[in-house]
Amino acid sequence: MMTDNGLERIDFPVEGSSVRVSGLVLKPTGFRFVYVLAHGAGAGMEHRFMEQVARRLAGRGVATVRFQFPYMEQGRRRPDPRHLLLATVRAAVRHVGDMFEGAPLFAGGKSMGGRMTSNAAAEESLAGVRGLIFLGFPLHAPGKVGVERAAHLDGVGVPMLFVQGTRDNFARLDLLEPICQRLGATLHIIEGADHSFGVLKRSGRDVDEVMDELAGTVAAWGEGVLG
Repeated sequence: MMTDNGLERIDFPVEGSSVRVSGLVLKPTGFRFVYVLAHGAGAGMEHRFMEQVARRLAGRGVATVRFQFPYMEQGRRRPDPRHLLLATVRAAVRHVGDMFEGAPLFAGGKSMGGRMTSNAAAEESLAGVRGLIFLGFPLHAPGKVGVERAAHLDGVGVPMLFVQGTRDNFARLDLLEPICQRLGATLHIIEGADHSFGVLKRSGRDVDEVMDELAGTVAAWGEGVLG
C-alpha cells in the first residue's frame, strides 16, 4: 500500500512465531542498492531520525526498507527476547530479498537494530547481504564501559561500516577504534554528534549537516563495496 509521501507500507511474518510486523519502503528511481534499516530500542521505524536517514539516502540513489520489531509493533516499551529480535532481522532480510530480487542488499540500523543485525549475521550469514552498516553501534551502556558486545563481530563475514559520533556515550572511540582496525571494518567519525546524531549549537554544525554527512558516507561506502 502506497502512502501519501511516496512510501510503500508492507508487512511480513516472523518465522517461528505468530507475529507479523510492518515495514516502510522508499525506492528511488534507478537505485543502486537497498539498505534494510532496523530501528533502535526506544523509537520505531517512523521516528524522525529514521525518516531523515531514508529520505536523504533516497536522494543519493539508495533504497531503504525500515521495519518494526514485534514489541514496537505492539506498542510495548520493553524490547523482545533476543531470539525474537534476531528472527525478525532474518525475516526482514529474507522478505526484502524476495521483494528486490537480484538487487544488492546491505543491512544494519540504529543502535540496537544494528547490533541485532550483526548478531544475526554472526550466527548465520544473511542471504544476499553484501555488508553491514551501523548508525551508532552501542558498544556498551553509558557508564558501563566494556567491549563484550563486540565479541560476536569476528563471526561477521561481510564488510562493516560504523558511523559514530564523538559524543556518543554508548561507544568510547578509544575502545571502538582498535576493534574496527582488528576487524578491517570502516569507522567514520562524525565530529560533535551524540548517540542520536544530535549536535550542540556551539559546535557550529546543525542537524542537516550531520545527516548529510551520515547519508553521504553510507551511500559512498556501499558503492565502494559494490565496486
